[in-house]
Amino acid sequence: MSKFKSEKVLPRYLAVAVLLTLIGVAVIVKAGYTMTAKKSYWETVANRQKSDSDSVRPNRGNILSCDGQLLASSIPEYKIFMDYQAGGNADTVWVRKRDSIWYADLDSLCRGLNVIFPERSAEEFKARLEEGKHKIMRNGSEGARHWAVWPKRISYNTYCEVKQLPFFNLPSNKGGFHAESFETRRRPFGSLAERTIGDIRSFEGGKDTARFGIELSYDSLLRGKYGIERKQKVLNKVVPFTLTPAVDGTDVVTTIDVGMQDLAEQALIEGLKKWDASMGVTILMEVKTGDIKAIVNMRRAENGQYYERFNDAISYRCEPGSVFKVASFLVALDDGVVDTSYVIHTGCGILNMHGAKMKDHNWHRGGYGDINVARALEVSSNIGVSYVIDHYYGSNPRKYVEGLYRVGIGQDLKLPIVGYLPPKIRMPDTKTSNRALYWSKTTLPWMSIGYETQIAPINTVTFYNAIANNGKMMRPRFVKGFMREGQMIAETQPEVIKEQIAKPSTIKTMQTVLRHVVSQGLGKKAGSHSFQVSGKTGTAQVAKAGGYKTGTTEYWLSFCGYFPSDNPQYTCIVCIKKMGLPASGGLMSGGIFHHISEGVMAKSLKLSVTDARDSTSVLIPSVLKGDNNAAGYVLRQLGVNTSKVSMASVDVKAGKMPDVTGMGARDAVYQLERLGVKVKLSGKGFVARQSIAPGTTLQTGMSCMLELK
Repeated sequence: MSKFKSEKVLPRYLAVAVLLTLIGVAVIVKAGYTMTAKKSYWETVANRQKSDSDSVRPNRGNILSCDGQLLASSIPEYKIFMDYQAGGNADTVWVRKRDSIWYADLDSLCRGLNVIFPERSAEEFKARLEEGKHKIMRNGSEGARHWAVWPKRISYNTYCEVKQLPFFNLPSNKGGFHAESFETRRRPFGSLAERTIGDIRSFEGGKDTARFGIELSYDSLLRGKYGIERKQKVLNKVVPFTLTPAVDGTDVVTTIDVGMQDLAEQALIEGLKKWDASMGVTILMEVKTGDIKAIVNMRRAENGQYYERFNDAISYRCEPGSVFKVASFLVALDDGVVDTSYVIHTGCGILNMHGAKMKDHNWHRGGYGDINVARALEVSSNIGVSYVIDHYYGSNPRKYVEGLYRVGIGQDLKLPIVGYLPPKIRMPDTKTSNRALYWSKTTLPWMSIGYETQIAPINTVTFYNAIANNGKMMRPRFVKGFMREGQMIAETQPEVIKEQIAKPSTIKTMQTVLRHVVSQGLGKKAGSHSFQVSGKTGTAQVAKAGGYKTGTTEYWLSFCGYFPSDNPQYTCIVCIKKMGLPASGGLMSGGIFHHISEGVMAKSLKLSVTDARDSTSVLIPSVLKGDNNAAGYVLRQLGVNTSKVSMASVDVKAGKMPDVTGMGARDAVYQLERLGVKVKLSGKGFVARQSIAPGTTLQTGMSCMLELK
């Protein structure tokens, strides 16, 4: 065995190691150079590469109203570009021909673009196109690869017009004209229920993203599934072959009623303008099913107009105010601690509650004195409600809060719409470092009248809807079902959250009280002369910028109720937010509620033709003198039994003048001329007088003047 000679081997290893290190460094340097200095060049090369298969985009599903009207649908839009290096840059026959066609057609091309897009002149288009043609790219080549011809998206019809222009009508791989397609959602009814329906945002490359509302919540169904298409070259033509067909998106059928939605929007906007409010919310719910027939969210913009910007109906949690008092008394009545006859001493309208002053809204007029529980709700007495709750639940506030959850006002509705926020009702004896959640002695009385809680309008209307529905609480339903190719493939069923939120007797008692709130309490403005309304008003102060004393005070005004009271069909809540006085939930929100309820009942009123018949009227017609045979024929065709019809006959005696007074002109002329009497008429209507007296002996050539009136 030969001896290992380190003086020869080690230098060789060292040389190999140095060589490999240099190669590694060179690879890293080259990679860095490619990733930085040559980045744009290789991106251009990559863009030129065509895959042998492409994805096929499906059509996005439509969103429909409850009666099948189109609320949202997809239409294609395009951005148009020029690739000035299409067909190559080498000095070939085609490139020279392409350039000659370009300069020959450029002027007519620009004039055509000016006709389609009059906002820009032909000269401006020419300058723009020339700029792109002579642009020097980073790799040193001349001519932009993706030069925008027009900065905005255009419709399909406009795209077809542009594609017919000179030079643009050449194949894209030769002329260079090409387009990017985008899917744009269009709502035929404009901004109607905009935040609930939702929207999608399209990005470069044709990608789209659902943003909010039903579009986002049901995006996986609406989007559909992409297909795969393979391209093969056949006889010098690229022919696409479908490998996997695209599956179009499913249509979503909502519970929204277009007519009711439009009515609610108009009523709310008019009310917001009238009372100079900054924000408003309206929800209309069908009692038996929980279907949301209308949902409106309006905020005032800087230009003074109102738009839907946020889905406040499901996400704006705030102190609900006096509409919460119904939940407080429902707990007390259901627990049996009081009944509606229980008398409360409200005094002069001011009561000391654990060191803080509780006031009724009429304290400056001397208060309500002694009132019972039912009257306390009718006049919305703060003292009446807070005294009962503090007196009977002060030693065990947890029982009261658990009662609120039991009656459903604190229920997490688990809505399918993205953005929903469940109620925040604090629980006593909860360990927390958040001072806003501390439980103090004043928490219970102020919570009982709608403060120190955070509840969105959708929870309030769901609670009142349960009272209207005899205690059965329904989950708000926004979607009725799903359709494909015009056929319903799945339906969502109304869902019961709670079978009974309180004892049936308690519910009946509360229904009576809520009816009295409108008929003889503070909710009179919400009532109607055509049907009975039940509900409750609410007015809450909202502190801004420094608190109630130092800052500006806003008011959250609401009315929540149902109609008609004897057979509830719909539950509705109207909330508005305004700054400064006057501020009245009954007057302002109740007034808007009045317009919505009357409009909804008028639209849903459907009468049979038989309902319009007066039962006291005579249905058998009386027939005047005339041609009885003709009259009988007409009556029989109308289905009238002629045997019961009294038809006046004309007494015609041979050679005598008949009495034709009371007859129509046509019948009178017929009767006289058949007897050989010539007739002259004056006036219009029925025969009032005749110049030849009845019974006169007729002679040849006689003439009779008939006066009609």
